[in-house]
Amino acid sequence: MLRRFPALAVLLAAACALPAAAQKPNPVRWTMEPPAAQAPARANVPILVTATIEPGWHLYGLNAPRPIIPTSIRVSQNPAIAAVKLYQPTPRTVFDPNFGFQVDTYQQQAVFRLQIEIEKNAPAGPLDLAVEARWQTCNDQMCLPPRRAELALKLTIDPGARAAAAIAIPPGYTLFDPNAPVRGNAPPSSRGAGAVAQDAAGLAMFLLAAFGFGLAAVFTPCVFPMIPITVSYFLGRPSASRGRSAGDALLFALGIIVLFSGLGLVATAILGPFGALQLGSSVWVNGFVAAVFLVFALSLLGAFEITLPSRLLTRLDRASKGGGALGALLMGLTFSLTAFACVGPFVGTLLAASVASGGLRPLGGMIAFAGGLATPFFLLALFPAFLKRLPKSGGWMERVKVVMGFLILAAMFKYLSAIDQVMQWNLLTRERFLAAWIVLFAAAGLYLLGLLRLPGTKREEGVGLARLLVGAALLVVALSLVPGMFGARLGELDAYVPAASESPLRAGRGGGGSLAWMKNQYREALERGRRENRRVLVAFSGYACTNCHWMKANMFTRPEIAAALVDYVLVELYTDGLDPASQENQALEQALFTTVAIPYYAIIDPDGKVIATFPGLTRDSRAFLRFLLSGAR
Repeated sequence: MLRRFPALAVLLAAACALPAAAQKPNPVRWTMEPPAAQAPARANVPILVTATIEPGWHLYGLNAPRPIIPTSIRVSQNPAIAAVKLYQPTPRTVFDPNFGFQVDTYQQQAVFRLQIEIEKNAPAGPLDLAVEARWQTCNDQMCLPPRRAELALKLTIDPGARAAAAIAIPPGYTLFDPNAPVRGNAPPSSRGAGAVAQDAAGLAMFLLAAFGFGLAAVFTPCVFPMIPITVSYFLGRPSASRGRSAGDALLFALGIIVLFSGLGLVATAILGPFGALQLGSSVWVNGFVAAVFLVFALSLLGAFEITLPSRLLTRLDRASKGGGALGALLMGLTFSLTAFACVGPFVGTLLAASVASGGLRPLGGMIAFAGGLATPFFLLALFPAFLKRLPKSGGWMERVKVVMGFLILAAMFKYLSAIDQVMQWNLLTRERFLAAWIVLFAAAGLYLLGLLRLPGTKREEGVGLARLLVGAALLVVALSLVPGMFGARLGELDAYVPAASESPLRAGRGGGGSLAWMKNQYREALERGRRENRRVLVAFSGYACTNCHWMKANMFTRPEIAAALVDYVLVELYTDGLDPASQENQALEQALFTTVAIPYYAIIDPDGKVIATFPGLTRDSRAFLRFLLSGAR
């Protein structure tokens, strides 16, 4: 049964490891020996490091994937040592029921070969060698916490000593490369296969949402009235067959896709990989997006009308009437630019979300969005009879426009909040943010129900069923935000809402004790870890990082996670502020892990050695718990 459910096996192994750790079993014994006690300078000294393993237990290979703790053998730095090479015996690849995948292991005995080159100017006399071995031991039912052993050896550097013969590495040994890819069927991330599958599912959901945004944009006031005009253009062209009209409609759809996918490519190229990671924290980017959203929202609410330069549209329109494939493509571009006044908010939201996640999301998101926007036009060109069944644009279109204005204003506050948090102004607190959202969602709901009228709107006698349901839903959303003003958690929304003054990080086990997190105090956390003989959990975070906020509110507050966190010294290192501390934290993350991505979690011992890492957000509490247990003493 445990083999069918590896996650359950890991949890049971962790539970079994607690009493076992209290008894301090040690199924591995390490020894080290040189072939000779003396060596001259410039000599290559072979040293054997042997692990003797009790029956039923196994070590892991030097390139084992996370969350497994791989075996490591390190020689302490010494000015008399010029270079060190480590040769490993061929491991045995087996299925590990504790982790649920194939992995390299050593059983019974493993002999590692060190080749130490003595510095040519090394002084004569005794040479103390210190070798540290670190490993994790498991059997088929449980895993013990990782251990380490210090092995000491004394050599004498004697200029008159005879140099050892050329070292012959026996068959079956390979030179260890610390940069080689991990061996085993685990994914390259320490988050495990479930998290990688979750990432793929997240990308699929993002693309589906982008496609849905495109379909929703069809019903905006700038786009919907153009459906019959555009489709009639294709079907009414002289001497155009049904097939030719369908082909032109397809090219028209491609024109829309070309424009919006180009926006995704430009955004990615301008920001670059590290710029994309910092998009959500940039004061200038968030300020620009907030200003754009404000302009779009006021336009949709009737304050003014956004129009593109007529000269540009006229030139494109003339080119599109030239006919042929190029004409259909140019007509798609013209349509996209004309509709941008209403489509812009959808595009801005998608670009902000996709570029912040990096990778191919900006391009994929824009292609999916454009596909959703273009699909109705293509289908209606193929089946023009459906045009008669579409509702006529009228008063309902004006209501859609106004509700969009309210919702875009609500989205604007998210970007204003990012600026406030990065600058540490504390002006847009959680209470004020939620108050603004409650008012805006309630205003949209009351407007649809006819209880709130804007200038220019006419009084209507009745409210249709669709308006009633949508208006009621908006009021429900507004009322559901009220508890959040008093510190209640809001689930997924906590990723976008400022944290309460009593941070979710302070939540204790089962509502009991509390978890004390240090802020921007990396060295102090290591010092505290030395005093208390505890390891340090470092959380590289961000003031405006939505994924970081989600982890704080929804992962660290889970009872099993909070219980595991008690064993660590906890420190948050913010990397997206404008203060010197953020710059230092970003440089530290870049130096240790060659990334500036947030959130990023690392378990570090008090001496500054990295034990385990966990990059990014996860909704799999079992994977995060395995990560925490892998670093427990």
